[in-house]
Amino acid sequence: MFADLRIDQIAPNPDQPRKFFDDAKHNELKCSIEENGLLQPVVVRPIEGGEAPYMLIAGERRWRACKAAEMEAIPAKIIKDASEERAYVLSIAENVGREDMTIMEEAGAYADLRAAGWVPVKIAKQFGKTETHIKWRLGLLTLRPEVAEMVDKGQIKNNLAWHIAQLTPGNQMVAAMKYVRGEFDSEAEAQHFANALKLMENQTSLTNEEPPSAEEQEQRKKAKAKTKDGLGKVEEVLLPLLEELAEKKPEDLAVILGDDLNRHIKLIGRIYSQVQLVRNLLSKAQGVQRAMGEQFNKAVAEVQQEAAKEKGEAKPEGAAAKAEGEGKPVVKKAAAKPAAPRTRTGTAAGIAAKSPARKAPARKKPEPKVDAAKKPEATAGK
Repeated sequence: MFADLRIDQIAPNPDQPRKFFDDAKHNELKCSIEENGLLQPVVVRPIEGGEAPYMLIAGERRWRACKAAEMEAIPAKIIKDASEERAYVLSIAENVGREDMTIMEEAGAYADLRAAGWVPVKIAKQFGKTETHIKWRLGLLTLRPEVAEMVDKGQIKNNLAWHIAQLTPGNQMVAAMKYVRGEFDSEAEAQHFANALKLMENQTSLTNEEPPSAEEQEQRKKAKAKTKDGLGKVEEVLLPLLEELAEKKPEDLAVILGDDLNRHIKLIGRIYSQVQLVRNLLSKAQGVQRAMGEQFNKAVAEVQQEAAKEKGEAKPEGAAAKAEGEGKPVVKKAAAKPAAPRTRTGTAAGIAAKSPARKAPARKKPEPKVDAAKKPEATAGK
């Protein structure tokens, strides 16, 4: 059923899956509607007890633009007997394929359907997506808010966002900030770093539980020497040869290689394939190396925090030592007070507790009128 409804007869859907509306595109649509009118009607359903008799199912962007253009009425398609779930599905279908719907809005919409009992395969079929696409979008919902905002702003690409979402909240922030700051040469490098962080998370420690044996150490040493020697030959022999070939003209190579040209094309193809494979492998190794460095720095920070905490806890121990001395003679308790201001460390009370033993002989010097033991007691009383 189609009808022209007054703008004020229609209310926006508070559960609209799309929350972000681009101002520039809004103005473009407004100008287009002012010039050409609304070409596609909005979709609404009747509701009872609301602020308006109809609620939007699809077309909120058009409705906003018509309202901004100060139109009094708007063409609408009215769907009767549409349940809340059906209206929400239609609203998602309206927006899910649009470029201006953010990836996090899309993920949130799928999550709402899943909460209503929809399985990923049903969601995928409903919106013409693959099940993998739905699962990847749902996987983004574990992103911490700051990282999700970076994804919505386009600072982090979709595939990388999924890899980051697999990490703990703390490591999510580490990977995201490193990428946004431009510390990686490519998105692939950032993904390898995120995957390496995940590998570190799954390990109980950065090293094996037992140190490597002498035999294992020797094997590692030989493997390192062999690998470095092989890569050195690539740099010294293969690379100069390829650079020399690259300087030649095609017509010269056709004459020089003759019948062997096809064989050399296949050979270079194999070399290229292996280079790509090794390049990807080394990039992953670089990610692991960076992740290990990050975990090491984290471990160092934790040790420093624990040391600072233990240092801070030294104060109560000193206070306890002072409390134990309360039952001793007054001369020892009183002498602690002058010594305390000499230090600002957490062990000040403990040091002060020992100072009376060092100064006690000097206080035993006889005085004609005043008892040395009572003079500090009077001071303490004040």
